[in-house]
Amino acid sequence: MLLLRDSVPLIRHEIIISLLIIVKLIGDNVMTRGSVDQNFLFTLGELYRLLRVYADKEASRFGITRAQWAVLAKVERSEGMKQSELAELLEMQPITLTRLIDKLCDSDWIERRSDASDRRVKRLYLKKAGRALLGKMSGLKSELTANALDGISPADAHRLLTQLESIKENVRNAIQTSGAEQARKEQRYG
Repeated sequence: MLLLRDSVPLIRHEIIISLLIIVKLIGDNVMTRGSVDQNFLFTLGELYRLLRVYADKEASRFGITRAQWAVLAKVERSEGMKQSELAELLEMQPITLTRLIDKLCDSDWIERRSDASDRRVKRLYLKKAGRALLGKMSGLKSELTANALDGISPADAHRLLTQLESIKENVRNAIQTSGAEQARKEQRYG
């Protein structure tokens, strides 16, 4: 069973699992280049959607959503972070995160504390009940991952994870290149 790094938010686990399956197909030459071009993004999107549904369904056994779970897990790893920092890390709109945090506070799983140097800033801390909930859920991430990777050997999973890191870097570079190209066009044409 492959355990993904704990420092990666849950949402990224879902993306990684999706990409693992796709890269596995590519690595085994099951798909031709043409069919990869035709199906890559659609397959990835559909798999990501299915994984979100699966994670939400399984998290609901604990009375929580996948998004709430992701917030709790990130706060556990970085207690005392600002809400704005968490929104950035989770790639979430601040208003969406605020609503999630409100629900987590109402459930007594998390608390906001004022920053000592700036009263406008709220820092996030896990409460005892939140810590207990995460403890009960600790095996769920491994269970979800194991089910998603069923039939894929650990060696293949590690190889695919390495390939995913390459894909991720390629996409980051493409985004940066695209942004730099757009800036050049704006400078050129005003």
